[in-house]
Amino acid sequence: MAMKQKFRKLDVWQKAMSFVENIYEVTGEFPQKEVYGLTSQLRRAALSIPLNIAEGSGASSDQDFSRFLSISLRSTYEVMCGIEIAVRLKYCAEQNKTQLLSSCEELSAMITGLKKKLLSAKYIR
Repeated sequence: MAMKQKFRKLDVWQKAMSFVENIYEVTGEFPQKEVYGLTSQLRRAALSIPLNIAEGSGASSDQDFSRFLSISLRSTYEVMCGIEIAVRLKYCAEQNKTQLLSSCEELSAMITGLKKKLLSAKYIR
């Protein structure tokens, strides 16, 4: 059984929520012409990370929860690419890039770890 409504206790969900705040802060500095482009895309991808963790926690099985975590993981990769694009377009400072990519790497490792626990018989709720 999945961890119904216990997502708030997951460190990975808490870090993902903080990450969303960081993305909103950084993208708030992007040019207005990007509000419906890169800004929107980065924000939606960042939002997908904690949203899919939360949604997956209510799944009917650990395997289904793992599927939602896979979506969350792919969203971290999407954000990483978006940040690289923002840097190339000179919308994002190098220090923001470094911090955001580091957060993405940490989140992806945490999501991968949770997936492994879910798919092993050792995971206890």
